[in-house]
Amino acid sequence: MNTTTATDAAAPLWVLTGPTACGKTAVALALAERLSRQGGATQPIEIVSVDSALIYRGMDIGTAKPTAAEMAQVPHHLIDTVDATERYSAARFVADALAAAADIRARGRTPLLVGGTMLYLKALLEGMDEMPAIPPEVRAEVDARMKAQGSLALHAELQQVDPITAARLAPGDTQRIQRATEVWVATGQPLSAFQQKLHGAGAATSGTSATLVSLEPQDRAWLHRRIALRFEQMMAAGFIDEVVRLRARGDLDIDMPSIRCVGYRQVWEALDAGLDLRDQRTLAELTERGIAATRQLAKRQVTWLRSMPQRHVLACDSGLDADVLAEQACAIFTTAAPPHPPR
Repeated sequence: MNTTTATDAAAPLWVLTGPTACGKTAVALALAERLSRQGGATQPIEIVSVDSALIYRGMDIGTAKPTAAEMAQVPHHLIDTVDATERYSAARFVADALAAAADIRARGRTPLLVGGTMLYLKALLEGMDEMPAIPPEVRAEVDARMKAQGSLALHAELQQVDPITAARLAPGDTQRIQRATEVWVATGQPLSAFQQKLHGAGAATSGTSATLVSLEPQDRAWLHRRIALRFEQMMAAGFIDEVVRLRARGDLDIDMPSIRCVGYRQVWEALDAGLDLRDQRTLAELTERGIAATRQLAKRQVTWLRSMPQRHVLACDSGLDADVLAEQACAIFTTAAPPHPPR
């Protein structure tokens, strides 16, 4: 019998986040066990991933995807959702995450959102602006131009037609430059015009109320050590072979969002350059590039998190194990007053 009420459906979400390699998976599994035990048989937990890399099938090692045993321990959603050729937007994530949460609650269970893709999290909590739909033929045209001319050329064009957007985008930001160019080609209007109009009127979709727990290190060196160790473990587990298999498909390239994922891009570039990755020195240099790129990702994630004053911070480098951090997070989720939805 389904006992979910309208109040249940609108209940604030529980979100566990933090930068890459901070230990989210271990804490989430311990938290799910604790919350399920605390709630009894009537409150089992299911995890909804908030990760833009875990959605891709066939990308397992380089994304640190939860193991089969971990996913058997606690049901997971939004993992292995799409093929690596597909584009997956923040708007699609918000729709899929809310649908998954509603389905979990309809079955008398509790959704726990876990992950560190801050663009997805921001879209979920603050709402989405309604952007124009891009016809497939326009996307294909701009994609072909990006591959032929490069991001510098398209960025120079944006400076002429959309200087506001061009000023905030780095010349090498391929994905966002392409998106802004698509909007211009499809509508004849700059992306900044849509954003200004929508920001003035308020977001097209309102944000979702949530209690947000963030695992954040107080010592950056601690996180850097964990990032290095995890990347080295990935390499030892066959990460290069995984990228070689993706390349062998023949339908993927380095400009696709899936291959731009941190780590994948660095290995792909090395293979494009014809480097001998059996050479230990070359392999060590590649590993260092992957570690450096992951550190940059973590730095951006922490910057995003610091812009979210409603979050509850747990020091993940305090020497406490996953069970103790899970106990602390459990207390926050079950007792803290949820933040008001963004207006």
